[in-house]
Amino acid sequence: MTTFLAGFTLSLSLIFAIGSQNAFVLKQGLKRQHVFAVALVCAISDAILISLGVAGFGAIVNQFPQIEVFARYGGALFLSVYALLSFKSAFTSKHALVADDKSASSPMQAILMCLAFTWLNPHVYLDTMVLLGSISTQYQPDEFLFGAGAVLASLVFFFSLAYGARFLAPLFKQPRSWQILEFLVGVMMSVIAVSLVVGG
Repeated sequence: MTTFLAGFTLSLSLIFAIGSQNAFVLKQGLKRQHVFAVALVCAISDAILISLGVAGFGAIVNQFPQIEVFARYGGALFLSVYALLSFKSAFTSKHALVADDKSASSPMQAILMCLAFTWLNPHVYLDTMVLLGSISTQYQPDEFLFGAGAVLASLVFFFSLAYGARFLAPLFKQPRSWQILEFLVGVMMSVIAVSLVVGG
């Protein structure tokens, strides 16, 4: 049980900080668009990455740093484009949050965006496959119990974030609140994109 809780708490601490993926989940929750699908895709993606890390894939990433380089620059490009779109929305749109918004994206669009935020983010690989994978070796022969705790933490977090966002919905019925969020998301995406390039 101690090993399971160790995996749970460490995983939760790593994904708790608001990042590009979490910001997207939050926005989908606020708009109440494809909430279950987005949360599920995030949780399943994390489960795959954590499982690969615990199974030893983190060592492969260390052996072939080109994987990390490709993910870093690809992720920076993607985040930069999304940041520009967020800034454009913040300064040109006057939309308020409406539950039955007719401009809702399709489920496939939301899922593809969610996959991009997850799999084009090199920090995800470092946190799940490399860091969690490395730490799990300290709990042998129960490393898969450690991994199970980490996977559950991801599941709990993303569904809590996605469905908990609706409690902020009344605030985002004001166009100004949504513009501020779009601007902050744009700033955050830009900072992360720059940090990926500079940090390399």
